[in-house]
This record gives sequence, C-alpha cells and structure tokens, in this order.
Amino acid sequence: MAFQEKRAWIMGVVAIAGYAVYLAVVLGRAGTGVPLPEVAYVVPLLWTVGGAIAASIALSIAAAITSPGEADVKDQRDKEIARLGEYTGQSFLVLGAVTALALSMAEADRFWISNVIYLGFVLSAVLASVVKLAAYRWGFQSW
Repeated sequence: MAFQEKRAWIMGVVAIAGYAVYLAVVLGRAGTGVPLPEVAYVVPLLWTVGGAIAASIALSIAAAITSPGEADVKDQRDKEIARLGEYTGQSFLVLGAVTALALSMAEADRFWISNVIYLGFVLSAVLASVVKLAAYRWGFQSW
C-alpha cells in the first residue's frame, strides 16, 4: 500500500471517528431534556476538531515510522490522485458554506450554522478520502 493511500485511510477514519464522538457528546447532552439548539456544543466541537487534527498527525507520523523509505516518495500518480480527491472533496465544503450562508440569511440559530459548517468539513474529508482510495484501488482516468 502506498504511503499516500495510508494517509487517505487515516484522514477518512479520523474524520468519521471525530464526528461520531462529537455527535455522541452533543446528542447525549440533548438527551437530558435540553433542546438541541440550546446544547453547549462549542467546547465539544473545538475538542473534537483539535483531537482529530492531533490524531491525524500522530497516525501519519506512526505510518511514516513504520515505513520510512516510503514517507517522502510521491510520484506523478500520487499527485494526480491527491488533486482529484481534494477537488472532489471540496464540493461538500462549498455545499456546507452555501447552506450556512442560507441559514445565516434566514436568521437560524448559531448551533445549526456551526454544525452545517462542521458537517461540510467532515463530508469533504470523507469524500476526498473515498475518491483517493478508489483511485488507488481501481485506477482513474487522467484527463
């Protein structure tokens, strides 16, 4: 498995795990009878984002340690797959931003706006990872 493929796995799994932890904390707090928009979500959001970043860095370092000769190797195919994945993943980032903008103009609660933006980031990372992994496993058409 190419090192860049390992990094795609790391990014996808960490994004999903971090968001799952966030949802568990926020929905757990809402289960105590507090309406969802009134749940204290800022601290869990910041901790899960920070934790996901730290976990991704730590796992990437661990992957580099286990295969030191591959960590710095990136050929043309790796670069094209990375570009394809990032461009595709950005679609959810844009969709999340547009949705947050619409919610803002509709004067929705900050809870919903923040959560739409966070979900957009998570879906962007997951989609980028899925596209990269698919390209590594089944190939892709280089335009």
